[in-house]
Amino acid sequence: MIYTEQHRELARSVTKFIASEIDPFAEEWEERGIFPAHELFAKLGAQGLLGIHKPERFGGLGLDYSYELAFCEALGAARSSSVAMAIGVQTDMATPALCRHGSDELRDEFLAPSISGAYVACLGVSEAGAGSDVASLKTSARKDGGDYVVNGGKMWTTNGTQADWMCLLANTGDGPVHRNKTLICLPMRTKGVEIARKLDKLGMRASDTAQIHFDDVRVPQRYRIGEEGMGFIYQMQQFQEERLWGAAGTLRNMERAVEMTIDYAASRQAFGKSLLDNQVVHFRLAELQTEIELLRSLVYRAAEAHIAGEDILQLASMAKLKAGRLHRDVADSCLQYWGGMGYMTETEISRIYRDSRLTSIGGGADEVMLGIIAKGMGIFPGQRNR
Repeated sequence: MIYTEQHRELARSVTKFIASEIDPFAEEWEERGIFPAHELFAKLGAQGLLGIHKPERFGGLGLDYSYELAFCEALGAARSSSVAMAIGVQTDMATPALCRHGSDELRDEFLAPSISGAYVACLGVSEAGAGSDVASLKTSARKDGGDYVVNGGKMWTTNGTQADWMCLLANTGDGPVHRNKTLICLPMRTKGVEIARKLDKLGMRASDTAQIHFDDVRVPQRYRIGEEGMGFIYQMQQFQEERLWGAAGTLRNMERAVEMTIDYAASRQAFGKSLLDNQVVHFRLAELQTEIELLRSLVYRAAEAHIAGEDILQLASMAKLKAGRLHRDVADSCLQYWGGMGYMTETEISRIYRDSRLTSIGGGADEVMLGIIAKGMGIFPGQRNR
């Protein structure tokens, strides 16, 4: 992956946006446990940043995924990973299937306002009893006249308390679990939709995350994304973009942690010299920076394959796995060199430490990624006997 001057100019624009619209409010939003999504997304939409690789027909810029990657990577430097994640839900987690498989009418109604920032989107997949095991979800959408009637609930829904619509995955039949699910655009202000509670989380605290209940929620069948029964397949495709976004989004965040730690260790005196002068410290930081750069190479390779139209299931899963584990390693190692100050919630490195833990859970846990990778290698249990 080679960034051109156009990619770098886009990244500079994102950096300026972060400096004026996100970083000054990071601590305030962290304390409140929410950020003003409609206000911020409208500003992002006005600059074309919510539809970089979406079709111009619906308000996007129509650029290839390399520009979205440059956007994501630059956004990772924001002082609020919570907000960066929420933006990623809007651009690369709740809207790809709609963009790829939705009718023009449906895309006019839901995708175009999501690109402009008029609508906030959320993704309704995980449930209390079906997190990484998507096939076992219980939420149903049965046909009644021209509607679907939705019952059940969703858990850990990012943007859930502020969202205008949800990309909902629900069971629409009684067949095999991989063929009985459908993706549906569900307006969140529909009768029967209840925001049961805003969840109190370990990290990503500036991002509102909701538990949501559905009680006989009526949704027109024309809000279906693509073919009925293809929802599981569509969602697996969405997950590939989500996982690639998740991996790319950690790069600058980890580099920020290393850079802050270098500055702090250089100024912190211990036993008559700066902490950074200890070989064990500067060698460890050099090792971490090398690991980050290796992950960047994997992310870029996966992005190039994605742009070429190749199946990136294996590479995206590897990148997501490595990102989750390295993110934790970087945050933990850096926090250690901050000593007591690293343990204070007022210190940004502490927030990075808390926020980083989600990378190994959201979008499919590490163990799920390992299972996908093992299947791709042909070594999953039972494969060798076929």
